[in-house]
Amino acid sequence: MAIMGEQGLTPNRLTNIWVPFVVAATASLKPGGRLALVLPAEILQVTYAAQLRSYLTDHFERIDVIACNELFFENAEQEVVLLLADGALASASEDNTCQVALTAVQTVAEITEVEPSLVLKQAEPKVIRHDSEKWLKYFLDNRQIAFMRELRDAAITTPMSSYASIDVGVVTGKNEFFVLSSEQVEELGLEGYTTPLVSRSAQLKGSTISKADWQSLAARGDRVHLLNISKAQAGKLSAKLRRYIEEGERKNFHRGYKCSIRDPWYLVPSVWVPDGFAFRQIYDFPRMVLNASGATSTDTIHRIRSHGADPERVIANTYTWLTAASAEIEGRSYGGGVLELEPTEAERLLMPAQLNGAMPLKEVDQLVRAGRLDDVLEENAKIILRGHMGLSVAECNLLKSVWTQMRDRRNSRRRSGRKGAA
Repeated sequence: MAIMGEQGLTPNRLTNIWVPFVVAATASLKPGGRLALVLPAEILQVTYAAQLRSYLTDHFERIDVIACNELFFENAEQEVVLLLADGALASASEDNTCQVALTAVQTVAEITEVEPSLVLKQAEPKVIRHDSEKWLKYFLDNRQIAFMRELRDAAITTPMSSYASIDVGVVTGKNEFFVLSSEQVEELGLEGYTTPLVSRSAQLKGSTISKADWQSLAARGDRVHLLNISKAQAGKLSAKLRRYIEEGERKNFHRGYKCSIRDPWYLVPSVWVPDGFAFRQIYDFPRMVLNASGATSTDTIHRIRSHGADPERVIANTYTWLTAASAEIEGRSYGGGVLELEPTEAERLLMPAQLNGAMPLKEVDQLVRAGRLDDVLEENAKIILRGHMGLSVAECNLLKSVWTQMRDRRNSRRRSGRKGAA
């Protein structure tokens, strides 16, 4: 970490040890030197490596990154890439026009059984923008990248944060204790101490969750009740609730970290009902769901709170190729093909600058439940992208290609049967 400081970088508590290792290796090179390392694929996307990405582009003339849908090392549980950096500079320069080329292959054999120069020729070099951009976008071609940058800076788009904040769901510290089914609530005598809950993204079938939807989940035995004891109630516990808490203590639930830092340990903080939900882990599309159920969620699902705009209108306007494409760029994808969005990343998702209209959310809900998401996106391309934002048919198709290309790339990694990728 001291080495990073010497190079003008500021590591934080999330910085992994491989980051200063790469910095030290780079700093040791002579002008014109080369660097070749096997690194965690996190270098392409995680926030704590943003400084490192900028550092490398300031110090080299060209960087090649080779990613593979198969694990490079059979028994390694870490997804890795090959980083090849060429033309080390005598001193760092933010004016350096470093080129980065990302090559993605399906199998390791496509690398090991081919001349290295032929592998590197597969990718189109891109000129890096010196900011905190993730390198995932460099799997796209230059036309797609330029278009997404133009949209980010254009007056016709705005980030999700203009309309709403996105926060993590409730962190209980021990779901086994705090997340209950209707049967458990009745058997344990905990009526009056619970709040309706959505505990899994699979419980969100459409673009809206209603009270009837939640009641259906409860009736079929899903764990959709959150033990939510207020401070007032904590001062006068019922005998049944006291027995349940004592049972939790016999199982040492109160010694877990999140529970142990609370006083008393069974009072769960930050329980509030959001205007909507946002998927944290995404397989196809970054789905937002209007909350008409009165429920909150666990931290497997993010919570949306509107800044004043109609939540229904905000969520309806996320069902576009614009939001989908920006999610693939802003999020991070780990082994198994899942796209993950943290709250700050979700707040950067692109949306129309004006909420002039969209396909009615009731219709969106029906189509999504019927597995017809593509029909929704096609209709909103006409209404929002072309009608309100003024994009051409060609630009809409370009936007769609960004989403499908990035989505299909990560999904192909899931289908390749990767073993234990992190």
